[in-house]
Amino acid sequence: MALAATLGGCSEQPAADLPALEAQRDATSVSGISSGAYMAGQFEMAHAKDVVGAAIIAGGPYGCSESLYADVIPGPGTALLNLTKAINGCMLNALQAFGVPNPALLAERAERLAEHNRIDPIADVKADRIYLFTGKNDTTVVPAIVDAARKFYEDIGVPASQILYVSDIPAGHAFVTADRGPECDHTGKPYIVDCNYDQAGALLGQIYGSLSAPAEQMTGQFQVFDQDAFTEGLSNHGLSDDGLVYVPQACQTNAGCRVHIAFHGCGQNRTFVGDAFARDSGYARWADTNNLIVLFPQTAATPLNPQGCWDWWGYTGPDYLTRDAPQITAVYRMLERLSAPRTSS
Repeated sequence: MALAATLGGCSEQPAADLPALEAQRDATSVSGISSGAYMAGQFEMAHAKDVVGAAIIAGGPYGCSESLYADVIPGPGTALLNLTKAINGCMLNALQAFGVPNPALLAERAERLAEHNRIDPIADVKADRIYLFTGKNDTTVVPAIVDAARKFYEDIGVPASQILYVSDIPAGHAFVTADRGPECDHTGKPYIVDCNYDQAGALLGQIYGSLSAPAEQMTGQFQVFDQDAFTEGLSNHGLSDDGLVYVPQACQTNAGCRVHIAFHGCGQNRTFVGDAFARDSGYARWADTNNLIVLFPQTAATPLNPQGCWDWWGYTGPDYLTRDAPQITAVYRMLERLSAPRTSS
């Protein structure tokens, strides 16, 4: 199908169907900031057979918020305990009673989930290339939490040579760019800051290796698409009606493009910041010259989740860490659509 929306006007276009573009599904990568960082890690673990790398920006290890009491207090109580730990133990690294991140125990839990086929085999994660980032001025998710993410990956067997950990940039709690957004140490909407550092290029380069230079003038197009088509049968999924995708011109006609899934942070979906995360992050410029389709799935703000965070503590249900999680299921369906054979229009 033709993609009609342009960069500047994508928020004004009606939602279309997400196109089938014959993408290379087993070369998918993920990234995210804050709650999106946790979701990127969860998606990577759930679908490791298809994911070749992950970028965790201001986020911690897989399963970090799972309370010690989660297995004995069923139902909504578990999510409340997890949320307490998420805020105090997986952002501030402060709540001893609920257990600060223990990467070794989290690695053991991941192994058990894999053994029970709730997530893909851990062996498939060991080949991944990992990018980790913490800003020196980030007081929302403190550096010790990202340190724990690095230790988690090492504990599950990812070689240190495959992990790039960037911790020397004076950023606040934000996605970092070379020339977009307010000053580097700023924390606040749209959570995009200018640190004279091209984070999108750095993380994509870490995952995929040498890349062509980013486009000066982009030839591809943004498209608002109907996310409801991917939530059928999923209750309490917490997703918006619409998502966003960037498709380079070459990928509109050629098969074999790779897909990068970029998960926004809390307070950073299109309701809160418009298209700033997609427009100013820099992903699209790199995608345009490297045959990368960039998927920007979107959450919805709700009374129980007013900042539109991705589910990394269980508000969608107890399966939130697994392949059966409503949000992971929906986003994987989007990936399946992008990698499906084209149909004649």
